[in-house]
Amino acid sequence: MSQDKTTNRDFENEEITIDLTELFLALWNKIHLIILAGILMALVAFVGTKLFMTPMYTSTTSMYVLSRTEGNASVTYNDLQTSTQLTQDYMELVSSRPVLEQVIAVLNLDMTTEELKNSITTENAAESRILTIGVENEDPKMAKEIADALRESVSIQITEIMEADAVNTIEEANLPTDPSSPSTMKNIAIGGLLGILIAAGIIILIFVLDDTIKTPDDVEYYLGLNTLTSIPIQEGVKKSKKVKGLSSKKLEKQMRR
Repeated sequence: MSQDKTTNRDFENEEITIDLTELFLALWNKIHLIILAGILMALVAFVGTKLFMTPMYTSTTSMYVLSRTEGNASVTYNDLQTSTQLTQDYMELVSSRPVLEQVIAVLNLDMTTEELKNSITTENAAESRILTIGVENEDPKMAKEIADALRESVSIQITEIMEADAVNTIEEANLPTDPSSPSTMKNIAIGGLLGILIAAGIIILIFVLDDTIKTPDDVEYYLGLNTLTSIPIQEGVKKSKKVKGLSSKKLEKQMRR
């Protein structure tokens, strides 16, 4: 009894291996269509990126913040630790409403504080008192002007509200020459990969749903019957497009009648 179970398990494993092999062959036989789909989708992604997506430019500026104990001329380790912790608070000040409103007023920007806030990024390297501000805009010159205005406005807020000793400018905002987004190469890669996956998925779906009888081996596999003989198609005679293969289910029903 146990030997029969082992034999059945081996047979089932063998069937799975055969199915996977046939599936791989089905994909391999259509590899040209899969590659073509990937190329077409990559081309669509390229055209869509160039025609329908607005290039955005990012300008960055950085500043150095230091808080010292009043009346102490030297910088201690505790001062450095405190300054590092306070930098996180300074990052929040960058996107605070008073700072944003001041920048909008100074530059006469046609945007809300929420829109301006969404275009700002702040970074602070670990164990550092350097605060980096980034501004993204479709106009590279405007991105630079906003970044500089933010740095100046935040510097005032930090010295007045947080009572920092000084805020020194490390780098003024740069004038970006290349767009930071969208990434054309990234979109092309995503489009190509998506095309390959879609094409492969369709081929796999057709393969799984196709249960027509095509070979004598299919008769033995689906119906458990031995094939006595087969009639080959005469050379030079094309198959009629109207002739369709019977599925295993339909053939089994006809044989039961």
